[in-house]
Amino acid sequence: MAIGTKTLAPSELDTFEDQRLVEELRKAKEELFNLRFQSATGQLDSHGRIRAVKRDIARLYTVIRERELGIRATPTPVEKATKARKTNAAKSDDDAAAKEEAE
Repeated sequence: MAIGTKTLAPSELDTFEDQRLVEELRKAKEELFNLRFQSATGQLDSHGRIRAVKRDIARLYTVIRERELGIRATPTPVEKATKARKTNAAKSDDDAAAKEEAE
């Protein structure tokens, strides 16, 4: 049974974009550094946390590498609707108004 971080489950990592994966990797490495420092000074309470963070780092590296190789799909960015399409009636009204202005 793995102790790992619940927010870094493999199913959740599939929804992260590449930049977010890199950011999570940076955070995990920073946490591992802090845990190792606490361990060296005798202030660490839970030594199992070091193992969990190492597994999270390995999981992140795996997902990043699988995306590079094309094994795992990269999530597609959601496109926002920029402008609403005009209906045919609205287009004909705009054309009629433009013709009246021209005359």
